[in-house]
Amino acid sequence: MTVLPLAAFAVAASVLALPTPAAAHPNGDPQTVSVARDDQRPEVVRVRWRVGGPDDLTLLGVSLGLLPSDRVLLDGAVDYRTTDPAVLASSEQFTAYLLKQITVADGERPCVGAVAEPPKALARAGVTVDYTCPGPVDTVTVVVRMLTDLNPAYRAMATGPDGQHAVYGPGEDSHDWTLAGVPPAASTSTGASTSTSTSTGRGAVVRIAALVGGVLLVAIGALVVSRRLRRRRAAA
Repeated sequence: MTVLPLAAFAVAASVLALPTPAAAHPNGDPQTVSVARDDQRPEVVRVRWRVGGPDDLTLLGVSLGLLPSDRVLLDGAVDYRTTDPAVLASSEQFTAYLLKQITVADGERPCVGAVAEPPKALARAGVTVDYTCPGPVDTVTVVVRMLTDLNPAYRAMATGPDGQHAVYGPGEDSHDWTLAGVPPAASTSTGASTSTSTSTGRGAVVRIAALVGGVLLVAIGALVVSRRLRRRRAAA
C-alpha cells in the first residue's frame, strides 16, 4: 500500500533535485567587489575585493610562486591551509598582481592604486585599494580581472553607490561607475531587474510546486482506487 506514495515522493524529489546552473566561479561562491568614492578625498576611488572561497587564495598563491606547487593535487583539488591568506597578504607579489588585475581610470587618465592598509584577514574581509585620480571624479571605469587568468570561469559580483551593480568576467571585465550625483531614478533598472528576478524565482517555485502536487495527486488517486477495488472484491 505504500509503494505508490513512496514512488510519488521519489518523483517529487527528482524534480526538486534537477540540475541548477553552475556556481559563479569554479570552487564555490563568486568574488565580490565594492566601488565607492572617498567622501573626504573626492579624487580617490576605493575598491574592496574579497575572494569567493579561501581555497582560491591557495590556488593564486601557487600561481604566484608563494606556495609549493604540490598544494594543488593532480585531480585539481586544492590543499588549503589556514596560513595561506597571511602568506599572500604579506607578499609584494600579491600586491603587484592585485594592482595589475584591478585598474581604475577617469576617462583616459589612469588612477594610481595603493593598498589602503595591509589586510589582516584576507580570506574573510578582503583587501581595500585606494586609487588616486588626477582630480575629483564623478564617473570612473573600473576593470576587474582577478583570477580569470587562472580559470575563465571565475566571476566577480560588484556593487557601487545607489544600488549600481555589475558582474565581471572574461569579455566583461570593464564597467563604468557613477560615484557622485546619482539621481534616485538611476537605481530603477536595478530595482526592475531585482523585481523581474524575484518574479521569475516565484514563478519557478509555483511551477515546481504544481508539478510535485500533480504527481502526489495522481498517486493518491491511484491509492484510493486501489483500496475501493480491494473492498469490492472482499465484499463479493
